[in-house]
Amino acid sequence: MASPADGITTLDPDEPERRLRTEIERLREEAVRQKALAHRRAEFWAKADVALGFPAALLAGTAGAAGLATADARIPAALLALASAGFAAGAGFLRSATRCRANKRARRAWAEVEGRAAVKLTLHRLTPEDLGELLELRQAALDSYDGEDPQSGTPTLPQG
Repeated sequence: MASPADGITTLDPDEPERRLRTEIERLREEAVRQKALAHRRAEFWAKADVALGFPAALLAGTAGAAGLATADARIPAALLALASAGFAAGAGFLRSATRCRANKRARRAWAEVEGRAAVKLTLHRLTPEDLGELLELRQAALDSYDGEDPQSGTPTLPQG
């Protein structure tokens, strides 16, 4: 907006497009941050899945071997089996593999928002439809955290 000395306010003809460009830049920056966050979360949940699943499998195998080895090994085998069950229950409760997949899906969705926003910013003229398309992609990215896994058809947990 421009304000001449006589107090009359005139509109800058480029103001709406400048606002669109600013909003699209903001969406692109948000997508960059959210993509990085989803990447870190996916890595965390992948590590948690291994940290709980591997000991559960290892302890279960060791417990079975110890239980079959001698009669004296029954108590240690039972303790190993209990520890294995605890790790398995923890892995099942946390659903780390599911959370990892949800964050990988979110990472891809945010990358799409970022890419489309970058392309839109190269256009000479922006329209409200350009912003609307990006807002729809943003909503899809937000929904990807707790949507259904397209490969398995099972619901996933919210981000975290």
